[in-house]
Amino acid sequence: MTTKKVERRIKIKFRIRKRVNGTAERPRMSVFRSNKQIYVQIINDLKGTTLVAASSLGMEAMPKKEQASKVGEMIAKKALEAGITQVVFDRNGYLYHGRVKELAEGARKGGLNF
Repeated sequence: MTTKKVERRIKIKFRIRKRVNGTAERPRMSVFRSNKQIYVQIINDLKGTTLVAASSLGMEAMPKKEQASKVGEMIAKKALEAGITQVVFDRNGYLYHGRVKELAEGARKGGLNF
């Protein structure tokens, strides 16, 4: 049984995904956040493959916003090593606020353009 909050996020997610697609030149950077962790993937939607991924699993204990910022910098570093500089940001139905915003700013600070 899903809650109204989850149903609302899923509706927003589908509305976003109608417009946001990842290509080989500009893949999609998708964010998932749970209560304790945050995960991010860079995806080529044309092939249906994940090119690069990072998460906060295994990081030392720190505030969640700091953790998100570090994951953003980590994904940017991995993406630049894989030759990816431009991405399309997919917030996955979450508000651009708090941890999602920190992750995006960390990725920008790391060198990704979106």
